[in-house]
Amino acid sequence: MRNIGNKVSDPIGSLKEVANAFNPTVTDKLHSPNAILVCVDDHTILMQKKSEQKIYPASLTKMMTTIVAIENLPDLQKKIVLPASMFQKLYKENASMAGFVPNEKVKAVDLLYGVMLPSGAECCIGLADHIAGSEQGFVEKMNQKAEQLGMKNTHFTNCTGLHDEKHYTTVKDLSILLCYALQNKTFQDVFTSSRYSTSSTNKHPEGITFQSTMFKNMENPVINGGKIVGGKTGFTDEAGLCLASLAEKDQKEYVLVTAGARGDHQTEQYNIDDALEVYNDLGKSKFNK
Repeated sequence: MRNIGNKVSDPIGSLKEVANAFNPTVTDKLHSPNAILVCVDDHTILMQKKSEQKIYPASLTKMMTTIVAIENLPDLQKKIVLPASMFQKLYKENASMAGFVPNEKVKAVDLLYGVMLPSGAECCIGLADHIAGSEQGFVEKMNQKAEQLGMKNTHFTNCTGLHDEKHYTTVKDLSILLCYALQNKTFQDVFTSSRYSTSSTNKHPEGITFQSTMFKNMENPVINGGKIVGGKTGFTDEAGLCLASLAEKDQKEYVLVTAGARGDHQTEQYNIDDALEVYNDLGKSKFNK
C-alpha cells in the first residue's frame, strides 16, 4: 500500500480507457450487470460493463458519506451524541445498524468505522447531524463533492443508501469516488480494515468490535499474484448485491466496482464471486502480459 498523507490531491478527473486491456470473456461470466475495473496508479479503465448505466448504490453510498465526513471533521477524537430521536426512523426502515444505542457518546473516528465495516446507518446520521445540522444539509455536501469530482450521473438524497428513486449513480462514478477517497489516509485505513474495536462509551464500557461485511463473507482474500485488501458491500432489493473493492496485485493497485447481482444476504454472495473472478483473471490478457 502506498504511503500517503491525510490530505487529498485534486480530483482525479476523467478516467482513461485502454483498448483490449482485459479478457472480454470475463465480463460475460459476471453475475453483475454493471462493472468497472480501474488501475489506481494511472486511472485507466481496464474493463467495463454498462459502467455508465444508472444504478442504485445501496450502501456503496457510505463511501461518499465517509470521505465527506472526514473532510469536515477537524477532530476525529471528538465525542458525538447519538440522540434517541434518530433511532426510531432507522428501526422502522430496517436500516443496517452498527450496534450503538440511543444517547450513546461515540468518538467520531469510531463512527467512521461504524459506517464502513458493519454499514451502520446510525453512524451515518450521527455524523451528518453533527457536521451539517441535518441529514439533508449533509447530503448537499455529498452532492457538491460529487459535482466537484466529475461524477456526472450521480445524485444523492440520503447518506445511508436506503432506496430512493432519486438516489442514483453509476459504477463509473463510484470508481472515480473511490480512487479519490483512497488518497486520504484515514479513509484508506477504514476501507482496508477487516476488524475494528471502538473506544469505551457511556453505553458500551468495553467498546464494540466491528467486522467488515466484505471480509466476513469472503473465505479467502488471496488472488493470483496478490490479495483483496479492502472493500464495501451494498444491498437493497432494488440495487441487488453490490461491491466496491481494492486489490493489490503484482505491485499495482486496482479498484473494482460491481452492482446489480441477483441474490441477497442469504444467498451466495455473487458480488464477492465476481470480484474474485475479475482479479484472478487480471493479467491474463495480451495487454497485461
